[in-house]
Amino acid sequence: MATEKIQTDRLLLRKFEEQDIESLYFLLKDEKVNEFLPWFPAQSLQDAAEFYETRIKGERYFYAICQKEEERAIGYIKVSFDDSYDLGYALLKEFWGQGMVTEAGKALFSRLKEDGIPYVTATHDKNNPRSGKVMQKIGMKYCYSYEERWMPKDFFVVFRMYQINFDGQERVYKKYWETYKEHFVEGDV
Repeated sequence: MATEKIQTDRLLLRKFEEQDIESLYFLLKDEKVNEFLPWFPAQSLQDAAEFYETRIKGERYFYAICQKEEERAIGYIKVSFDDSYDLGYALLKEFWGQGMVTEAGKALFSRLKEDGIPYVTATHDKNNPRSGKVMQKIGMKYCYSYEERWMPKDFFVVFRMYQINFDGQERVYKKYWETYKEHFVEGDV
């Protein structure tokens, strides 16, 4: 069962709360942060409040990323609790390139292993290789790519799918491969 807080050397991962909506708004309104995420940037605090209510509240593995010395949310990391166990993350631009998502991801993966989660998947837009590097640094392996018409932004994206197995089983999550007609394995990832 997911506990409320996870600590690393530099970070505190904790559950989002309603008082985090303003911090969430600063993350969601930034066009660069949201360029490769499946929604348009937030236009108001109300948009952030709706995001909290519909996508965060009550989610088992959805954590605010905070610096230890300050509990203000500077990002998020989450794993969905469906058959994909899909990893997602975002971080304010001023904290990019400091290894914070990698540190948060490794800590979250330790918790997921303890909780008996068998594997985690993650996808990134081929045009966002930095996200793929994060996935590799936290131990995930590239499996395949697929093309999807990405909604609500309504354009085609080639996604790269990564996976890590925690239970020792050799498996690849095939749902995206089976769902999308255009799928392939890239040799240069």
